Amino acid sequence: MNDHLTKFNTKSPEGYVYTSYGSIGYLKNVIASVITLRRYDTERPVYLYCTDEHQKVLDKYSLRYLFKDVGTLPDENASIPGFKHNIEKFMPFEKNLLLDSDIVWCRDPNPLWQSLSPYKFTITGNEKADIFFGGPKGISVLLDVFLKRRQRTLKRFGLTYLSRVQAGMIYAADSETVSQICKLSKEYFSMQKKTHFRSRKEEKGREDESCEWSLAMAMASHKIQVFPWLNGFESPQLDFIENFTEYTDGFENVSCLYYSDQFVYDLKGLKNRTIQKILISILSMLPGKGDHFYVTPFCLHFGWMHQKEALNTFSESCWRRLTDE
Repeated sequence: MNDHLTKFNTKSPEGYVYTSYGSIGYLKNVIASVITLRRYDTERPVYLYCTDEHQKVLDKYSLRYLFKDVGTLPDENASIPGFKHNIEKFMPFEKNLLLDSDIVWCRDPNPLWQSLSPYKFTITGNEKADIFFGGPKGISVLLDVFLKRRQRTLKRFGLTYLSRVQAGMIYAADSETVSQICKLSKEYFSMQKKTHFRSRKEEKGREDESCEWSLAMAMASHKIQVFPWLNGFESPQLDFIENFTEYTDGFENVSCLYYSDQFVYDLKGLKNRTIQKILISILSMLPGKGDHFYVTPFCLHFGWMHQKEALNTFSESCWRRLTDE
């Protein structure tokens, strides 16, 4: 396994950036992600920013060779907002692809880099945010709709639209642009009480805040386009949903069920499989609503709390092989 992990070109102007803090499980996820990356890209370097605790674990098991370099992640940046609101401090390459730890690679990323190259800065997402973005995840979201809270937020801050940012994949190639976005994002975030956006900590199982809504507002203010998250066969990343994904244990082969109609596709998030199947079946009676196909995204993202078991199993397997534990 180690041979193909060390063959990267340290002079490459393009590179991958990961972060790791908190539970050691996140470090294991990063390592598993790098292992899948090296199946397809042995040239571009990988840089890891992590806490002192995680660096000690890397040293204990002699795992630094997996990365071009390992930098210290200060305590004030060891959180989602702490890192993603300060991206300009974590750009070791000319062109940086910053990734969440809960991602596995499924195909050669060269076409993805080519598609990203015209941008100075972008984040994967949808041009139009759904009603749940940054708001309640239950039926209470209807109150936000009825009271037009989203519209009032946009009007208060002089914006006319809101994109759905999915910050598991961020591309940063111009430090000045990144600094402007991050500065404004922090300002918006500090004024959360003046918006309709809710704390992510209100969700069961979440211990850290989300800053995606503040990044989305800052990008809208600076007229920076999101990078299409749902893009058919060229999707940069798709969510792992057990019932929508065909995969091998090591994720060597991955295919995701993809509905052409975004509303139908978004039903993948329903936990109740029976209701999900009924709704999709009913909607599929309408022309075009049932159109679907299987795609292999560049990345598979395990962002749903109730869908992480397959990733955790794979990460532990990779960890055991590397450490002989």
